[in-house]
Amino acid sequence: MTDLLYYGILIILIFGILIGIACMSRVEKAAFGNKLSAVCTGIAIILTLIWYDMLSAVDIWIFLAVGLVIGLIGAYRVKMIEMPQTVAILNGFGGAASAIVAIVALYGGSISLFELAVAGLTLCIGMPTLTGSLVAAGKLHNVLSQKPVVWKWHKGLTVLSIVLMFAFLVAMVLGASLHITWFILALVLLSGFFGVAFAIRIGGADMPIAISLLNSLSGIAVSAAGMTVSDPLLVAVGGVIGAAGLILTQIMCKAMNRGLMDIILGKTSVAAGSKASGTAPQKEVAASSDHAEPAPPAVSDVEDSSVSGQSVALDPQKILAEAKSVIVVPGYGMALAQAQVLVKQLTDKLEANGVDVKYAIHPVAGRMPGHMNVLLAEVDVPYDKLYEIDDINPLFENCDAAIVVGANDVINPAANTADDTPIYGMPILDVEKAKSVIICNYDTQPGYSGVANPLYEDGKAVLLLGDAKESIGKLLQDNVSDAENAANMAETGDTADTQTSGGNESAKKADDPKKILSEAKNVIIVPGYGMALAQAQGLVKQLADRLEAGGADVKYAIHPVAGRMPGHMNVLLCEVDVPYDKLYEIDDINPMFSDCDVAIVVGANDVINPAANTATETPIYGMPILNVMDAKRIIICNYDLQPGYSGVPNPLYEDEKAILLLGDAKDSVGSL
Repeated sequence: MTDLLYYGILIILIFGILIGIACMSRVEKAAFGNKLSAVCTGIAIILTLIWYDMLSAVDIWIFLAVGLVIGLIGAYRVKMIEMPQTVAILNGFGGAASAIVAIVALYGGSISLFELAVAGLTLCIGMPTLTGSLVAAGKLHNVLSQKPVVWKWHKGLTVLSIVLMFAFLVAMVLGASLHITWFILALVLLSGFFGVAFAIRIGGADMPIAISLLNSLSGIAVSAAGMTVSDPLLVAVGGVIGAAGLILTQIMCKAMNRGLMDIILGKTSVAAGSKASGTAPQKEVAASSDHAEPAPPAVSDVEDSSVSGQSVALDPQKILAEAKSVIVVPGYGMALAQAQVLVKQLTDKLEANGVDVKYAIHPVAGRMPGHMNVLLAEVDVPYDKLYEIDDINPLFENCDAAIVVGANDVINPAANTADDTPIYGMPILDVEKAKSVIICNYDTQPGYSGVANPLYEDGKAVLLLGDAKESIGKLLQDNVSDAENAANMAETGDTADTQTSGGNESAKKADDPKKILSEAKNVIIVPGYGMALAQAQGLVKQLADRLEAGGADVKYAIHPVAGRMPGHMNVLLCEVDVPYDKLYEIDDINPMFSDCDVAIVVGANDVINPAANTATETPIYGMPILNVMDAKRIIICNYDLQPGYSGVPNPLYEDEKAILLLGDAKDSVGSL
């Protein structure tokens, strides 16, 4: 390979990575951008091996294989809620790899003065990236305290470690008489200590800035390592990562109204001052009289309010029933509770009633930049409904209701008044300007900043405390009756899209899906591609949870070709936290259908078609199918009665024990 060809391909790959990064700025193109960047990186690795004539090095391929296996296992096991700490660890791996390259280069013997200086600098950047990222990951994973940890003389120790680190670096470059091992050891210890000292006192509120900064440092370390070994590919790719990280860090600092040096030196990690409004009382109202779980004193607080008629005004059902404009404010509590599916369902119901719904996205809501965007994109919230802070803040004063889901510091009005606190001066979402505020937070304790939120004492605020998923679930159940109406229509036989096997009243009553499910002890759910198209997996999981709460044993039957790629159904169900041990493969589940009270089919056709056993000379003849026909009752939530992709009609649709709930799978499962 000539130099011209190598550098030409290198430039193309770098542009490919840049295009991939640019695509990641838009939700609808993010997956493509991620794949493009990954492919370009993979080609770059192969290109490097060819350039250095290392294709025949067996040990290289062994380590590549080990890394690939570790990466695949991590990609499979890591949940979306754990993505921030995963990103932090990956940043640390980048720093560690660069530090190892620097150490090898320093021990390599004859290197130029420039390479010596750059290798030392790589070590000074790579080690803090590793140790700081490990601390950040520990905080995000609750292994370490998520509150700022401030040691005695913390700032002095931090500054001293920086001074000594660069003193040893300069001495090494100038050729001091110490052996290179002592310089390496000193730089590793001092820079590693600085990484810990920097990260340990960063609280949850500043964690997005920390992660973006560590991401930038990992890129700078990679670029410096590239200079050390004279590899232009590493220099270029590291430069791209470093620049992107620095830009993101600048955006995060602006969003938090922070100075980067203030964060590095710990000036933002101070205890909450007393000038914030006092601790909010434990005032809470029930989502409805039918689900009145909060303690009586909380309700009496509302009833005793000096505001005339406030007990009625604070009824969340009444607020949402009368609202014409609603702004949803998601936060880290939504991520912890995995409540985004229910949030989307609630907003869908509100929009069906003519309500204008928007989502207010604070740039540091969550534990990494874009965290809320990713979670909401997972449940198909349109990107144009997500508004950034500058665009949404003027809209709060004309908003009938703001629904807060697990957010605290980013909506805390004390940021405008409580000086000498970590959030003072931080731009916040102006939730307090909304006409009514429904807060679905776990409790009224201060957020990671430690500053009490006066919004909890606001007379127009309704506090639905506890797990955010349960709170949103109550609003969804109590405020909107679409699902109940659909169930009532099915009960009286008025549903146009529901076909029953009998024509008389007794047959209709016998085919009541609610009654069948309420009496079922063993249920098998069969997901298919229709579930994926309708994005109904969240509702399927809710239905299964309710059945299990009623004492039913629920299993999922996974056909190996249900979907458009192997494992498709597994991934979709894993997204909504269906336990892996409830997913059964065809050979294991088929003997169980005969003892199953109800089989619920969600968007599956060919994989349950009994014609595969009899219809010779058809595409599905002889194909193993799920023995749904052996179940005592079958509820089929398919779009229509048309044949599947095989083109073979399904006789199961005519089976007397089958109930057909036709139409969009999400609507059908929702009615169940």
